[in-house]
Amino acid sequence: MFYSVVWFKRDLRVHDNEALFKALDQGPVLCLYILEPSYWRGLDTSKRQFEFLRESLLDLARDLKSIHLNLTVMTGEAIEVFSKIYESLPFRGVYSNQETGNFLTYRRDVQLQKWLQAQSVIWDESLQHGVLRGLQSRKSWSAHWDLVMMAPQFITKNQIVDYELQTNLHLRFPSERWPKNDEWLTNNEPCPERQLGGRAQALEILSSFLKKRSGTYVGGISSPLKATSACSRLSPYLSLGCLSMREVVQATNAMIQSGATRPYQSRGLHNFLSRLHWHCHFIQKLESEPEIEWRNMNEGFTGLREEEWSSQWFERLIAAKTGWPLVDACVTMLRQTGWLNFRMRAMLMSVAAYPLWLHWKPVGDWLATQFVDYEPGIHWSQVQMQSGTTGINTTRVYNPIKQAMDHDPQGEFVRHWLPVMQRVPDAWIFEPWKMPADVQESCGVIVGKDWPLPIVDLAQATQEAKKRMHERRGVQSVKEINAKVLDRHGSKANMRSGSRKKRDALKMNLKQDDHQLTFNF
Repeated sequence: MFYSVVWFKRDLRVHDNEALFKALDQGPVLCLYILEPSYWRGLDTSKRQFEFLRESLLDLARDLKSIHLNLTVMTGEAIEVFSKIYESLPFRGVYSNQETGNFLTYRRDVQLQKWLQAQSVIWDESLQHGVLRGLQSRKSWSAHWDLVMMAPQFITKNQIVDYELQTNLHLRFPSERWPKNDEWLTNNEPCPERQLGGRAQALEILSSFLKKRSGTYVGGISSPLKATSACSRLSPYLSLGCLSMREVVQATNAMIQSGATRPYQSRGLHNFLSRLHWHCHFIQKLESEPEIEWRNMNEGFTGLREEEWSSQWFERLIAAKTGWPLVDACVTMLRQTGWLNFRMRAMLMSVAAYPLWLHWKPVGDWLATQFVDYEPGIHWSQVQMQSGTTGINTTRVYNPIKQAMDHDPQGEFVRHWLPVMQRVPDAWIFEPWKMPADVQESCGVIVGKDWPLPIVDLAQATQEAKKRMHERRGVQSVKEINAKVLDRHGSKANMRSGSRKKRDALKMNLKQDDHQLTFNF
């Protein structure tokens, strides 16, 4: 019996799924998702992500049913599962979309490729997100991204190739029972207010953003209060591929071109498109250099923070007990909802890296477990950028007191997530440790008892951290490595406005099939 395996990974959708589209063109398919224990035992995974995945797989299964296909979920390591299937009934090919995951999934793919080659089984991997595998230079990357985003979406028809053969496959490989999450997970913290998974939820949120919420995108995404509605909130669905990047880009362009938007809304949608481009730009960094998940992007910064790790300060950070109201409110929100807007994420990492002088890797692992929308390519690039270890970016130091004054001037956000702060007068909401003793008594918030003193003197610790960072940046060997990092990972944004002749030449060189290269302006 000739059949192919469609291996779903971070592409949990039927619509605009190139791997599924191509596999069905060859005959019957086994739609497979593998729950890998080694992945879920990782330091960057959590119960909230596991539950979001389960909801997304249920939606995928329903959508596959609509085209007469079943989703088979199996537990085990990838090679182990593929071996089991192959021994039961050999398959002739594996179809999947390329995945830019963490380092573990990168190594798994390398090992699986060798196993498939030993069985003389082809592995057809399609592009995902416009990220290029094996990229040597960023010179034409942006133009490539534009081409992929403009190409037609893959529409899988509501039919199967051979009903009898397909039915036999479904009977032979049924889904296994969903495992208990506490068998693997090291982070089982509840997340009662997280977003729900699945494509149906994703489409609803996309529609509400395009038609209404995008009007507050500009000016709203930096505010921890306004961002919950001003941001698109599509990140977890893009991370697991419940929506395709191309589908979101084209839907956004269609809304802009429809003429149904007001000027401020149109401006918000244009800014949103720019961030979708940067989404893939950062994932490309990890695709090109998987080691940045655990190694400094500029190795000249090795040894800068590693030997001065403070478990006490780290524990206070993750327990929302730093003593800085905005920081502790952000940590509380993150633990409750699994989401935080970009500026506040950057502030958390900056506070950890500078005044607390914590190395980015353990902090990054913890943050990864908190984000329902954990996207390794974006996450590790940003963690290193905010810590200053890329070498090619301006030192980013966010003062949590100034950020609170700028983006939560009335203390609404802080008071919402930290009930004790509701009793603190406005004059002291940003720096409660400065309250006079009589004010503490009158409002019922005693610093050191009801509210912790700051871990360190913010100004002094930040000044010392910046001094040490700038000294390291000035070392000649670090400067020399910067040039290599910039060449490999730096943005070549000017290529986006290249001539039509350049784009036509690029189109001829891209390794895509004719379907992908048909423009739909």
